[in-house]
Amino acid sequence: SFKGLVIILFLIGHGNTGPGTTPHLKHIVIGRCYDYITLVNPSFRYNCEDIWREFEEAVVRRTPCSVRVKDYQRMFRAVPQTLPCDRLLFWSKTRDLMHSYAAVTGRFWTLEDTLVGFMFNDLIWCGQRERDRGFDFQSCPEWSTCVTHPVYSLWKRASQNFAAAACGNITVLLNGSIHNAFNRKSMFGSVELDNLNPRMVSHVHIKVVPNLEGPFVESCSKGSILDLINVLESRGFHWSCTDRDVTLMILQCMKNPRQSSCQTCSSSLLHRKSLYL
Repeated sequence: SFKGLVIILFLIGHGNTGPGTTPHLKHIVIGRCYDYITLVNPSFRYNCEDIWREFEEAVVRRTPCSVRVKDYQRMFRAVPQTLPCDRLLFWSKTRDLMHSYAAVTGRFWTLEDTLVGFMFNDLIWCGQRERDRGFDFQSCPEWSTCVTHPVYSLWKRASQNFAAAACGNITVLLNGSIHNAFNRKSMFGSVELDNLNPRMVSHVHIKVVPNLEGPFVESCSKGSILDLINVLESRGFHWSCTDRDVTLMILQCMKNPRQSSCQTCSSSLLHRKSLYL
C-alpha cells in the first residue's frame, strides 16, 4: 500500500541513526567551560561564549554527515592550551580504568583533562538535514555511517592536538584481554600515534592491563602489542612495556576484591611490606 511505502521510505531515510543532540547542549558546554576556567584550571583564560559560537557555526552550517576536521579550525584556534610534559596518558579500550588510574595517581593528564575534552566529554551533537536550521535533537547519524561525523571530527582534531603536544615521558594504557589491543582503527592507533613527535617524546611507557581473571590474550611479548612496538621503533621512539603493573592491579581489585588473583596480590604486598619492617 501507499502508506506502507511511505513508512519504508521514511525508515530508509533515517537508517543507522542514534540519539539526537544532547538536550541543553549549549548550557552544558558553556557551563563546563566556566567550570574549567573557574574551578578546574583557573590559570587559563578563555572566552566561553566565543568558543560556543565557533563550535555552533562549525556544526549547524553543515549537514550531519559533512562536518570535517578542518571545519572546527576556528573553534580550536579559540582554545590554545599548553600541556604539561611527562604527564600525558593515552589509552584504548581501557576507559574506566584509565580514569581511575589518573585520579589515584594524580600525575596524569588525559584528553578529557584538556578544555575541549572537558567541555564535550560524553556529549552528542549534529545539525539538521537542512543547513542553518540549528541542532537536531531527535536523531543523529551513528559514527559508523559517515567519515565526517560532527562528533568524530571534533574528537579527531582534539586527539591530533593532544598527541602533537606530548613531550617527555608518556604512558599508553591498553587492554590485554582483547584481540588487537593496539588497533590501527582506534583513535590512538589511527590518529594519536601518528601525531606523536619522536623529537619531543623521550619515552613511551606501554602498560598492558588484562582483566584480573582473564582472558589473557595479549601481553608485552605477544599479539598486537608487538605491532605497536615495531611502529615505535621504526619511528625512533624509546619505549618500555609492562603487563604486571601493581597499581593497576590494585585498582582492579578495589572493584572486585573477591577475585582469586586479588588474594594473591594482597599476600604478595603483605609479604613485601614485612620485608621492610
